[in-house]
Amino acid sequence: MNFRILVFLSVVLFSCGDSVETTKPTIESISQSVYASGVLKSQGQYQAFASVSGIVNQIFVLEGDTVKKGDPILTVSNEVQKLNTESARIVSDYNALSANQGKLNEAASLIEFSGNKMRNDSALFYRQKNLWEQEIGTKVELEQRELAWQNSKNSYNSAIIRYNDLKRQLNFAATQARKNLSISQTLANDYTLKSEIDGIVYNIYKLKGEIVSPQSSVAVIGSADKFILEMQVDENDILLIKNGQKVLVNLDSYKGKVFEAVVTRINPLMNERNKTFLVEAEFIQKPERVYPNITFEANIIIQEKSGALLIPRTYLLKDSLVIKSSGDTVPVKTGLKDYQKVEILSGIKQDDELVKPVL
Repeated sequence: MNFRILVFLSVVLFSCGDSVETTKPTIESISQSVYASGVLKSQGQYQAFASVSGIVNQIFVLEGDTVKKGDPILTVSNEVQKLNTESARIVSDYNALSANQGKLNEAASLIEFSGNKMRNDSALFYRQKNLWEQEIGTKVELEQRELAWQNSKNSYNSAIIRYNDLKRQLNFAATQARKNLSISQTLANDYTLKSEIDGIVYNIYKLKGEIVSPQSSVAVIGSADKFILEMQVDENDILLIKNGQKVLVNLDSYKGKVFEAVVTRINPLMNERNKTFLVEAEFIQKPERVYPNITFEANIIIQEKSGALLIPRTYLLKDSLVIKSSGDTVPVKTGLKDYQKVEILSGIKQDDELVKPVL
C-alpha cells in the first residue's frame, strides 16, 4: 500500500516540474445542497375548459388582462338553450302559486259554502227531531232532514279534501317548474366560461368563431403576483429534503443573480418515468418581474456550517487523501462538500501547506 502511494506521489509531484500549486486550509462557512431544476408556475395556475361544445360567440378579455373570480372569459353560442330557458321561465310563471291563487280562493269559497249549508241542515234536522219528539210531523220529514244533513256534511269534508289536494298539486307544480327553470339557467351558465380565481389571463387558445369542447383547454389563468417554484428532485436525494429548507434559485432570465426561496411542499408520489419527486418552494426575495413557465436551476440547502476548516476539492485525492508540501500523503476525514470546497474534520491543521495533485 505504501509503495503504491509513493509511486503515485512521484507521478503527481514530478510530472508538473516547477508549476506545483499549493494552498493552506481556511476557516469559512460551507453548505451542502441538493441540485434541482424546475419551472416557475403562477400560484393557482390552471387550464380553463368549456363545459359544453359549441362555437365561441364572444371573448371578453385579452391575454394579460387582470380578472376577478367570476368574471366572464368567453361565451359559447347557445341560442337553443336560451329558448329552453325562456320556455322554462314561462312554465314557471304559469305554475306559480300567485298565478293560481284564484283556484285556491274558489276551493276555499266552496268549503265556506259547504260549511254554511252543513250547519243549516244540521239545525233543520235537530228542529225536526224536536218536533218529532213532540209527535209533530212525520217520520219521512225527519229522515229527509237527516239525509240532507249527512249529505251536506259529506260535501263539506269533500270540499276540504279537494282544497288540500289542489294546494298540494299547485305547490308541487310550482316547485317543479322552479327547479326546471333553475336547471335550465344552470345549463345556460355553462355556456359562459368564468374565472375561478383573482388573477391574470396568461393565454387564450381560441378565437371568436372557433369550435370548443370540454376536451380541449381554452385559456390559462393564474395569480398575478404569487408564484410557485416547481422543482424535480432525484429519488436518491428526496430523503434529504424537508419543508422550510432554504433554496438558492438561478433564473435563466436573470443571469448572474441568485434569489432565495423556501421549501413549502413535497409531493410524496414519485414520477415513475423520470424517477423524480415534485418539490415546491416559494420566493423569500421575489424578482421584480417574472412569468409562468420560466425555467430555473436551484440548490436546496441541506446543511450549513460556519467556522469549518476547508480546502479546495481539487486538493483532495481519492476523496480521503491530501498531499502535504513535505511530500507526505496523509488520510483525512471529510465533512460537508459544495461544488468547490470540502470540509476537513481531521487529519490536517490550518497551518499545513498542501500540494495540488496533478494527474
